[in-house]
Amino acid sequence: MKILVTDEIDHEGVALLRSTPDLVVDVVPTLPPGELMARIGDYDAIIGRSATRISDDLLRAGKRLKVVGRAGVGVDNVAMDTATSLGIAVINAPAGNTIAVAELFFGTVITLLRHLDRAGSSMRAGRWDRSSLKGSELKGRTLGIVGLGRIGGEVAHRALAFGMDVVANDPYIPAERFTSLRVRRAETLDQLLPHVDIVTVHTPLTDETRGLLDRGRLELLRDGGIVVNMARGGIVDDAALVDQLSSGRLGGAVLDVYQKEPLVGQHPLRGMDNVVLTPHIGASTREAQRNVAVDVCAAVRDALLRQDYSRSLNAALAGEDAEAIRPAMRLARAAATVARALLADGGHAVLDTLTLRAGGELSGAGQALLAAASLGALEHVMGSDRVNLINAPGLATSRGIALAMVSSSEPPHSRALEVRLQADGNEVRVGGIAPADAPPRITRIGAFHVDVLPKGTLLVMTNRDVPGVIGRVGTLLGEAGVNIAEYHQARLSQGGDALAVITLDGPLPSGTREQLLGLPDVHSAMVVSLSSDR
Repeated sequence: MKILVTDEIDHEGVALLRSTPDLVVDVVPTLPPGELMARIGDYDAIIGRSATRISDDLLRAGKRLKVVGRAGVGVDNVAMDTATSLGIAVINAPAGNTIAVAELFFGTVITLLRHLDRAGSSMRAGRWDRSSLKGSELKGRTLGIVGLGRIGGEVAHRALAFGMDVVANDPYIPAERFTSLRVRRAETLDQLLPHVDIVTVHTPLTDETRGLLDRGRLELLRDGGIVVNMARGGIVDDAALVDQLSSGRLGGAVLDVYQKEPLVGQHPLRGMDNVVLTPHIGASTREAQRNVAVDVCAAVRDALLRQDYSRSLNAALAGEDAEAIRPAMRLARAAATVARALLADGGHAVLDTLTLRAGGELSGAGQALLAAASLGALEHVMGSDRVNLINAPGLATSRGIALAMVSSSEPPHSRALEVRLQADGNEVRVGGIAPADAPPRITRIGAFHVDVLPKGTLLVMTNRDVPGVIGRVGTLLGEAGVNIAEYHQARLSQGGDALAVITLDGPLPSGTREQLLGLPDVHSAMVVSLSSDR
């Protein structure tokens, strides 16, 4: 597989990729959009930073693209919706620059409070302006943190060491984290702002956070308050901030990011003495660049070679322990493939509902398992369309398939699951168990109990439970040159209907299925192909 690395990714990350024999790595400088568009079709993955825009057109031109890696936190330069619809995983490195940003926060805020930039300039100019450089301290001030994730948490931890009082607002963080960090919780941003001396933002730029600190909210801050934005431009309304600073109501600002970057020309912020500006250098330390490069390169490698999407921002598997649930995902995918084939019965079935039931140890991995089941239901009926764990749920929904996850309060096994597919009033259920320390097994098809390894080629047959059927089937397969790996026969009652699941060592030759259907007492025969990487 080929990977394009651009935007000056640290050499340690590149070395990690190049040490993997199955990967070919091309390192090129940041390319103009036209040149990148001309090259992208040759690559399975692209890794860069913020300089390269991963646009809708670029993603569509990357016919081989499977992964986009961003060596940093933000992915606002990536067309996420398009990537998801095309089944392209988007991976970032959210932890590598945490310390760098937290340290920059205190360095720049102290620079503002102690007038360090003016002090340095006056000394270089040969002056001794001590009397005009009286500053103030962090101790005793109240810091308001918007977003108590990794970076917000590190800022809070260090703020307490400076003797600050810390209060934060984050509706997505549990109360336990506030307690462990010794941070007071503000239920809303509007409750936080009137009570803080310094407010700092550490959230991603989303539709919810765009313009979060607008004119109205800036006016809620105390007189003399300080605004810090090291997250993403656009979270703070720069124009409203300029007005508040110019009027003297706010005491200062520290900005590392801006609504439009780079900040060029005679921007009003440049001429203000009570503002510290830095050119988006929050992650610009040697250590941070090494960390994010190694992190994202390792995650891209694992996504390409092992289909490990646990680090992908747009996959249902994101944040899951990939190794722990991988057997269950294999089972869910295979169960859905088998159920779809049985519903179709050699023709086509227009699915209308996919329901996944799981409980016990699997109860918390429902979305990942539902994505795997969606993939199993679609992958053999989508033609040349790209379908994988990233886009399968969205594609299923777009085709009118209702997806549902049901929690099982008393599963037959702590790692049991069942997939139910419905089409045109018909229904097929396929279930199994996925032990953590053994290969998964299909244990039920409809009302029949079986014991099948979901791998390779399966021949699923229904027949009358009468003498001679198994022998005739075995003879026919032997004459066709097909070796039987496993033969599981199940029945509900003697002499009634029976179901056989036969695991074959290879594909079924053309015409053999029709011959099987011609045997006495054989009602149906379906061939299900399960790939070996399940």
